[in-house]
Amino acid sequence: MGVDVLVRGTTDDEFAAVRELFEQWDATFSRFRPDSELNRINADPSPVALLSRTFAYALREALAAAVTTNGLVDPTLGAALEAAGYDRDFDLLHDDDDCPPGPPSPGRWRSLRLGGRLLSRPPSLVLDLNGVVKSLALDTALELIDGDALVAAGGDIATRGGADIGLSGDDALRLVAGGIATSGSTKRRWRRGGDWQHHLLDPRTGRPAESRWDEVTVAASTCLAADVAAKAAFLLSEDGPGWLDDRRLPGRFRAGDEVVVNDAWAGEVLAA
Repeated sequence: MGVDVLVRGTTDDEFAAVRELFEQWDATFSRFRPDSELNRINADPSPVALLSRTFAYALREALAAAVTTNGLVDPTLGAALEAAGYDRDFDLLHDDDDCPPGPPSPGRWRSLRLGGRLLSRPPSLVLDLNGVVKSLALDTALELIDGDALVAAGGDIATRGGADIGLSGDDALRLVAGGIATSGSTKRRWRRGGDWQHHLLDPRTGRPAESRWDEVTVAASTCLAADVAAKAAFLLSEDGPGWLDDRRLPGRFRAGDEVVVNDAWAGEVLAA
C-alpha cells in the first residue's frame, strides 16, 4: 500500500493479527507485486475467474461504492493508471517529459458480474481496488481489536473511543468514533509528456481528474464510507460540498490556502 500503519490500543495478540491482515491484503491487492492475486486475475484471459474470499469481499465493496457514487469510484481503472504512468511503486516513479501518457481508458464497472466468488468480466479489463482497499483494511483491522483503539494509514483513520486528528494547516478535530479520510492530488503527482499526472482518475475520461480542490476530507461512520465520499466529492469539484450535504456527511475542502467546509461540517464539527 506504500504507507506506514499506526495501531493504538491493542494487546500483543491483537497487534499481531492486525499486522498479519495488512500483510495479507498487500499480498492480495498490490499492483506492484507480480505474484499478487490482483495481478494474477488481471493476467488471466479466462472470462470467469474464481476469487479468494478476501478479494471477493473487497470487490463487492468496491462495486457498492461505484453504485453509491454513480461510478465516480470505479474498480476498473487499472489500465488508466498505467496509461498515466503509474506503472510501478510510487517511490520508484520518476518524471518523464519525453513520454506522453497512453490512451485514456474510462471506467467500465457496469461490465463486471460478481456472483459469490465468481467474477465475470470482459477481455482486457484491468482491475484496481486501491480506491477502497486501504480504508476497508482499516475498518477490518479495527474489528480485530476489543475496546477503544485506533488504526491509521496514509492519513486515513478508523477509531473507536475517540482521537484528536490534525488537519492540514493549523486545524484539528476530535473524532469520537468512525472514520476520517482525505483524498487529494498534491502528494502522489508526477509528470508525463510535460503534464502533471496524479492518481485520482476521473472514470468518465480515464484521465487524472481536474478539480477545484487540492484535497477533500470527510468524516463518516466508517473509514470506507469517508474514503469513498472524499474521492467522489473531489471528482465533483464545485458540486462536492452540496453532494456531501445531500448525504449528511461533513466535508472540508482545501484549495491552496483557502479552506471551505460544507454545512454538515459546520454544523457537526465547528459547533462541537
